[in-house]
Amino acid sequence: MICNRFGLSSIDLAEDIVSDTFLKAAETWGMKGIPEHPTSWLYTVAKNNAKDYFKRKNIFNEKISPTITDTTPLSENYEIDISEGNIQDSQLKMIFAVCDPCNAPESQIVLALRILCGFGIDEIANALLSNKATINKRLYRAKKNLQHLNLDHFELDNTTINKRLSSVLTVLYLLFNEGYYSSNPSYTIRKDLCYEAMRLLYMLCKNTYTDVPKTNGLMALFCFHTSRFDARLNKKGEFILFDEQDQSLWNIDLIQKGEWYLTKSATSISKYYLEALIAYWHTRKDMPNKEKWENILQAYNRLLQIEYSPIAAINRTFALAKAYGNETALKEALKLQLDDNFYYHCLLVDLYQAIDPKKQQQHLKLALSLTNNKQTKNVLKKKYGNTDAL
Repeated sequence: MICNRFGLSSIDLAEDIVSDTFLKAAETWGMKGIPEHPTSWLYTVAKNNAKDYFKRKNIFNEKISPTITDTTPLSENYEIDISEGNIQDSQLKMIFAVCDPCNAPESQIVLALRILCGFGIDEIANALLSNKATINKRLYRAKKNLQHLNLDHFELDNTTINKRLSSVLTVLYLLFNEGYYSSNPSYTIRKDLCYEAMRLLYMLCKNTYTDVPKTNGLMALFCFHTSRFDARLNKKGEFILFDEQDQSLWNIDLIQKGEWYLTKSATSISKYYLEALIAYWHTRKDMPNKEKWENILQAYNRLLQIEYSPIAAINRTFALAKAYGNETALKEALKLQLDDNFYYHCLLVDLYQAIDPKKQQQHLKLALSLTNNKQTKNVLKKKYGNTDAL
């Protein structure tokens, strides 16, 4: 809302006010408990923090530094509208504003993850397989490039959407993945990040201009994944493999919503539609196993034709093994040569299990060395038992 009112030159100010607001919430709620309407409380405190800042700025300009010309009274220019409609409008504008083409796509993603989603520098570096120094440089340049924009005159039209929607969806996709496949060593799932991605995406699904097939495809994917949240972890917070999950814990309502969004997205085949289709086949409980995996394999084949990624290639090889056996899949897996990829070694551990136990142990050791997530390591140890690599 601050950037919407005063322009993107106020990004750093907005970040400071948000940080101060959450700090006050942590202190106040810890002593007095969570208020009846926590969201309204946060918005009100943030608004008051902003007004206090501009009051102090006016005092400085008028009494301490009279040569500064920005002395407009607060009551005339600094009121902030915190109505629900304005909040949603501001957030939707901000999503597309930070994806301005004045920045390269990788910088757009960094800025959006930082400003919209509140990612820390470490989390952004992990999500984008980069390092802190690079992320800080991109973030600084991206903010500087955006300072010329005035969101009061920023409108969402077909031209803007066509240029920026792909970048916006990539940001939300990365945000959800950071929660679903947490890079934080202390967590297996960060539901807060997943729900934040869904909240922002839902705004796009409800907007006339952005309610398009690939937006709905991404929402379908999110629904299918979140439908299994309760089944993915045991009471100790440990990760449960898909084949071992209690399917009675799957959220049927979310699966049905996913099916609805999947149908809406089927008019145009996109990366998100195909990933959602794969997730959909995973929810089919009554389908014969071979038929299910053949459908998943076909979807991965199409996905790799649209956009190649190492993870998609690994998952496609796993589906090949499920449909046609480990020996057939192993030949394909060895062609990938993704020696620095944790998931690649996990795949080889699985494929070598009944073929070459010695090589399985070698890849198990490599897999364990490539992750810092304790929960993930525990899953590998539990599944493959006591071995020399453990």
